[in-house]
Amino acid sequence: MSSATMKVDRREFLKGAAAGATGLVIGFYLPNRLEARAAAADPTVPFAPNAWIRIGTDDTVTLVIDKSEMGQGVMTSLSMLMAEELECDWKKIRTVFAPAAKEYANPIFGIQGTGGSTSVRGMWTPLRNAGAQAREMLIAVAAEKWGVDKAVCRAEDSQVIHTQTKQRLSYGNLAEAAGKLPVPSDVKLKDPKQFRIVGKAMKRLDSADKTCGRAEFGIDVRQPGMLHAVVARCPVIGGKVASFNADKAKAVRGVQHVVQVSGGVAIVADNTWSAMQGRGALEVKWEEGPNASLTSAAIVKMLEEGASKPGGAVARKEGDVTAGLASAVKKVEAVYQAPFLAHATMEPMNCTAHVRPDGCDVWAPTQFQGVNQMTAAKIAGLKPEQVNIHTTYLGGGFGRRAEQDFVIEALEISQAVGAPVQVTWSREDDIQHDFYRPASYSRFEAGLDAEGWPVAWSNRIACPSIMSRFFPGSVKNGLDESSVEGAADLPYAIPNILVDYQLTETGIPVGFWRSVGHSQNAFFSECFVDELAAASGKDPYEFRRRLLQKAPRHRGVLELAATKAGWGEALSAGRYRGIAVMSSFGSYVAEVAEVSVDKKSGEVQVHRVVCAVDCGRMVNPLTIEAQMQSGIVFGLTAALKGAITINKGRVEQGNFDDYQMLRVAEMPKVEVHIVPSDQPSSGIGEPGTPPIAPAVCNAIFAATRKRIRQLPIRAEQLV
Repeated sequence: MSSATMKVDRREFLKGAAAGATGLVIGFYLPNRLEARAAAADPTVPFAPNAWIRIGTDDTVTLVIDKSEMGQGVMTSLSMLMAEELECDWKKIRTVFAPAAKEYANPIFGIQGTGGSTSVRGMWTPLRNAGAQAREMLIAVAAEKWGVDKAVCRAEDSQVIHTQTKQRLSYGNLAEAAGKLPVPSDVKLKDPKQFRIVGKAMKRLDSADKTCGRAEFGIDVRQPGMLHAVVARCPVIGGKVASFNADKAKAVRGVQHVVQVSGGVAIVADNTWSAMQGRGALEVKWEEGPNASLTSAAIVKMLEEGASKPGGAVARKEGDVTAGLASAVKKVEAVYQAPFLAHATMEPMNCTAHVRPDGCDVWAPTQFQGVNQMTAAKIAGLKPEQVNIHTTYLGGGFGRRAEQDFVIEALEISQAVGAPVQVTWSREDDIQHDFYRPASYSRFEAGLDAEGWPVAWSNRIACPSIMSRFFPGSVKNGLDESSVEGAADLPYAIPNILVDYQLTETGIPVGFWRSVGHSQNAFFSECFVDELAAASGKDPYEFRRRLLQKAPRHRGVLELAATKAGWGEALSAGRYRGIAVMSSFGSYVAEVAEVSVDKKSGEVQVHRVVCAVDCGRMVNPLTIEAQMQSGIVFGLTAALKGAITINKGRVEQGNFDDYQMLRVAEMPKVEVHIVPSDQPSSGIGEPGTPPIAPAVCNAIFAATRKRIRQLPIRAEQLV
């Protein structure tokens, strides 16, 4: 443990009390965010061989985490990669979130950011290299001090050891001299067989601070002279301010300023409550714009028309679907729909900014520091290097915090009032002004041969495009690849396949939602595969298994999930199983859901989910298990409850009473089985979500013989 002396405040007292009560001992010193951030940037730290590692003469080892920690466990996983090669004492490391800088650009995105389940797979080699560089430099210094060859020295637990004499020198004793050496460009990485940290079950580094209330989330940020703001936004999506009268708002005690910003009218006050009261008193008229009469029914009609148009952008074409359908002995057709979904992160959107003539600071629970820095520089009229991005913990992200709207608001308001300002969204703000998972409409037609095996598969998808807004220019020839993922990469051996796409804009802003296109397309594709199995009279597991002969990793997780779930074995009376498999973000996941359906009410209860995952070489099995469980509950909530509906251009839902989350009593037992693998590490934050909706819907069909083709699942559909 660090010998640093810290003042014991209320949170520290609670931390000690909690540890004493539960017997929990966490051997990590996680410094205050500001303290740690300063340490990482401190030029007096003698040994900083690269962007990720800092070693002090007092033996402190600080690891710089260049990804956002939003509950997915990257603080721990990325530290494990560095510590594995650095050979530092795992019990003494400390961590700090990286500033915005080109050194921390995501190698997959090309810009600093967290998303797409890329953290481990993108940083597997860079972080191991960083650790190995530091290790080799420390060994070189020790060998020179002892006058021996480096080959007879090794590193272990933040010490270099002379293997013959057993002499030891701590990293702190070597740090200053190591800092004077050139950084080696070519270092040897450990053989995975030598791993002592990677692949082991390690407790999370952030658990203690989060449990005890010391972790700094965006909403916890406090700065000297900081004001608090809320924004009045047009209730109609796409509307804007026509005029406003601030007199009554300014009369509210504590309100200091009322200013118009690009997103609406900001009320700035001494505290958030006064700002909210001021917003309630504000007199504002809105120019509602072109969406003022838009409804969910009209949106469904747009999507239906889009899916009915021929000649969509081709996402995949193999063989001759027209000929395959013509030769089929039996044809199966179906239409599936999925609604808009909100992110509903537990911590609503918030951001703190301080814009000054000579610089700018932004404190944010953000997924895209690189974009934040460019956004702030543009608004403040500064150079990017004059903008400091301070990343806090994120109370959930799911893609929502890759957006810039909440950051832009804080920047504009701070610039207008000349002070640091924290913008806080209410839950209603959060749900009614989101960038939603796209509503989607999927039309299928398939043909079966005389033995019941598919000979043709046609799938047309109509939905809005995320990429055309977020990455302008990335949509080529009308094809947004994120809209067809999970459909275009269908793994089944079918000779004739056509998947095409009709980009259909609806006027509703859409954005990345956990697992993106896979979330709806897995539901569509895996439920329709089940329909084909039923039409052929075959077992849905065996049907898939036969068609996955050329997809060994899909088949591997399918077989593992089915075996662990006891597929084919008798269930308790009233319980039924459904199965689904999907690859996303480089990983392969199969899930078996065990459900019951009340015959009178139609209420669905999911009792058990068995999940098999192949994510390549694992870093932390505890994180993998937790993320599979998290992805399952996220997808299950959407399948059973989630829907954003539109009336007169307004989102009808506003809080957790009408946009409900899965309750504890509704949570099934989840079993996670990890496939041992030597393949490259792949994503885990999102792949658990896509298979759960089709697995549950396929189980419902087994129970009721009724197909669910539209989400969310409604009890009235099953009575």
